[in-house]
Parts: sequence; C-alpha cells; structure tokens
Amino acid sequence: MNKQKTVIIIVGPTASGKTSLSLELAAHFNTSIISADSRQCFKELNIGVAKPSAKELDSVKHYFINSHSIQENVDAHVFEKYSLQAADEIFTKNDIAIMVGGTGMYIKAFCEGLDEMPETNFEIRKEIVKNYKEKGLLWLQSEVEEKDPLFWQKAEQKNPQRLMRALEIVSNTGVSITELRKNNKAVRPFNVIKIGIDLSRHQLHINIENRVDEMFKNGLLEEVKSLQPFELLNALQTVGYKEIFNYLHNKLTITDTISQIKIHTRQYAKRQQTWFKKDKSLHWMSFESVKDFLAKEM
Repeated sequence: MNKQKTVIIIVGPTASGKTSLSLELAAHFNTSIISADSRQCFKELNIGVAKPSAKELDSVKHYFINSHSIQENVDAHVFEKYSLQAADEIFTKNDIAIMVGGTGMYIKAFCEGLDEMPETNFEIRKEIVKNYKEKGLLWLQSEVEEKDPLFWQKAEQKNPQRLMRALEIVSNTGVSITELRKNNKAVRPFNVIKIGIDLSRHQLHINIENRVDEMFKNGLLEEVKSLQPFELLNALQTVGYKEIFNYLHNKLTITDTISQIKIHTRQYAKRQQTWFKKDKSLHWMSFESVKDFLAKEM
C-alpha cells in the first residue's frame, strides 16, 4: 500500500443511516466495505444487529460480516488484524476502501493500533458475565470501582462491555487495564478520511423507534429464542438480546421488553455520539453533503 490509498470511514450512532450511505459510496467508487461493527461479524446474529440484507451483501463485498461465530473470542485486537488484511486485499484492486460502523474502539484500533493485552482466562470472563446478568450494572460498577479504581475514575461508567473488560483484565493480572495502555499510535500506510453522520436527536429517536418495531415484525423474538443455549456468551451481552432473554425468563412483559430495547438503544446511541465527538479528525455532515465533501477532498 502507498499514501495514495484511502480509507473512507463512515461513523455515527446506531440507526443514523450508515449502512445506506456506505452502500452508496461503495457503488460510487466501485469498491468493497469493511464493517466496523462488533456484533455484525457473528453469523448467528442477524435481525437484532441490523445486519445488511442478503441482497445488500450480494451487491457489494463486505468484510467482517458473518466472518465469525459467537463462540469465538472477537475483540478490538482481532478486528485490527482482520481489518488491516482486508484493506490490503481491497487495495490490490482499488485505491479506495469504505469502512462503516459504530464501534468506536474498533475504528480506533484500525486507525491507530492498540496496546497488547495479556491473555485472559475464559472461565473468569464467563463468571463476570454470569454475575452481571444476575446482579446487574450496579454490581458491575461496584466491582470495578473497588478492584480497578484507576480505570474507574476515567471509565465510561454506564458501558457494561468496557467495565466487564476492565474487571476481566484486573481479575486475571492484578494490574489495572489503564496501566497496560501505552497509547503509542501506529502509523498506517494509507490515508484516512472520517465522516460522521450528523442527524438531529429527534430524527435519530424516531429512527430507533421504527427500527426496533421493524425488528420484532421481522422475527427478533424467534431469533433470540434460538440462541438461548448461548445466553451467557459475551457476544450476546448486547442490546436487543439481553432484554429478550429477560422476557424469556419471565422477568419482563413483552411490552416492557420492547420499551426497554428502545430506551437502551437510545442510551447506546448517546454513548456512541459521546465517543465520536471526542475525535477531532471527524468531519460531521448531513447524509446529502457527503459526496460533495469527498469530491473536494479527493
């Protein structure tokens, strides 16, 4: 690869229209898409992760969709290696690649690299997930605050995935995840243009409401039922699945389940926006402005 190669990265909160824009850009540049979504890579998950349709996946080659099983340990380090290889492959045929997704840590891993983390014990991870499922976020927050106060001071304190990861590291090593981070940025042999989809909060909330309703019409309940044997796997500790597991355990009514998924999706979208707003290299714009912006940039 050389400096003329460019990756256009489309980010934004869930339900902001990233998939639609990425497909349009991939067609425009006659290139492929690398997904930067931490759940769409799992072949067993479909409706609940808003995976592109079979027709959309056929129309453009996608990397990191249906690439792994929920029984595999997939994290930002796995994504970094996979996505760099995917970019290499795309660049043998095209000077432009499209990346799209809302998992901020994955995009950071691709652009800047990550510090190496020690191997961890799967049984410890499983036990943490089990306790979180049974005792909830307050238990998880209390454990992290007690066992890794250094991380807790700067943590996204309502993000269970980040908290479970920190607890997993400190439980395995006795060392704070913060101390293991050196923040040495890698230099990549290609250009990166990052675009954030700017959508009003009102419109985003409407999109989320409609998407959740559509998911239930399309069979989300049946999808989650089929995954019950795998309920404690890390891949399923995500919005849309954990609420339905609670419904299947008679902890929620179906009305409350749908309501909670909508609320938790809005909260997740807010966390995504908070993460991306910290990235000063991002260009925020409306869906309609993207092509004109790229025409000037490239």
